[in-house]
Amino acid sequence: MAAVQRRGALTQIELAGVTGLSPATVSNIVKELTAAGVLHTSPSTRSGRRALQVSLARNLGLVAGVHFGNRSLRVALADASLRVLADQRMPLAPDHRADVGLRRAALLVTEMVESVDAGPEELLAMGVCIPAPVDRRTGGITTVGMMRGWDGMPLPELLGEELDVPVVVENDANLGALAETRFGAAVGHDPVVYLRVSHGVGGGIVLGGQLVHGRAGGAGEIGHVTIDEHGPICRCGNRGCLETFVGAPALLGMLAGSHGNLTLGDLIGRAAEGDPGCRRVLADTGRHLGVAAANICNLIDPGIIVVGGRLAEAGDLLLDPMRAVVEQRTMPSAAGPPGVAAAALGAAAEVRGALAVALDTARVSGALGVGP
Repeated sequence: MAAVQRRGALTQIELAGVTGLSPATVSNIVKELTAAGVLHTSPSTRSGRRALQVSLARNLGLVAGVHFGNRSLRVALADASLRVLADQRMPLAPDHRADVGLRRAALLVTEMVESVDAGPEELLAMGVCIPAPVDRRTGGITTVGMMRGWDGMPLPELLGEELDVPVVVENDANLGALAETRFGAAVGHDPVVYLRVSHGVGGGIVLGGQLVHGRAGGAGEIGHVTIDEHGPICRCGNRGCLETFVGAPALLGMLAGSHGNLTLGDLIGRAAEGDPGCRRVLADTGRHLGVAAANICNLIDPGIIVVGGRLAEAGDLLLDPMRAVVEQRTMPSAAGPPGVAAAALGAAAEVRGALAVALDTARVSGALGVGP
């Protein structure tokens, strides 16, 4: 049960590998729990072979995941095996007010529950991720000014009152790190460092399968590692933070004089087509990321560095320069330098992480109806 709750739907062979039980024992347990209405089985052709896929029964309930980006909102609804049943995105105005975003999220979740012919009582918990450090005690933002209009907002209470479910709020890069560790490019690696590079730059660290939060929720904020102590002023108040060199405003600002007003999508697309200016910007960005990542590597010696966010779509144009710097600047090791990989879950990583912590919350609270 714990394996399916934690990792989602698995074949019986995969369950045997994860649990260490024999295939025959797994088969017998699955039959018993299916008969009890706790598990559901269905045919699968994963990896090209016919197999029986095992998931938690739909009647165990639903969980919601919400991802607030700087300019967008994404909401997903999943069953107790983290099978996504509905997924929707909508734009948000820059510097949108927290109450507006929260109301839209609650409305979308309500509509999604109705769209899968479920009742509100079937929603067990919600995970929410935001692009700012989060105080785990309150669910609020720890650093004033990181999201205008969101400071001091009791996010779990506000959303919990709207939907009458437990709500857990996390930093978006933390949840991207968790999702990639459980379901994506970092499966089987430990420790894991995840970098989210989009409008801003965030990071998450997973150690022993658990997120590292630090004293006040600020662990992993690689976007605010100093690259140049005399560099540009950052929105956090410091000078020369990584984000001032590789965040979207910095990258697009470098190209404004020669290329006009571009988006990150334009930058990535033109670089893929061979534009030398765009390629240079991505290469420089990769090198800056490599410097910051190497510093983290020399502190915690990760098994893998996963790069997500919009800029990861540039692939090796970004990652190859980053790999070169990581290899050059990390301490020599018999194991070699850590791998640098693009996020396997792409833009879905953060919302998948939000669904995962929602399910964890439902399990711990007892709302899932099965033991922890």
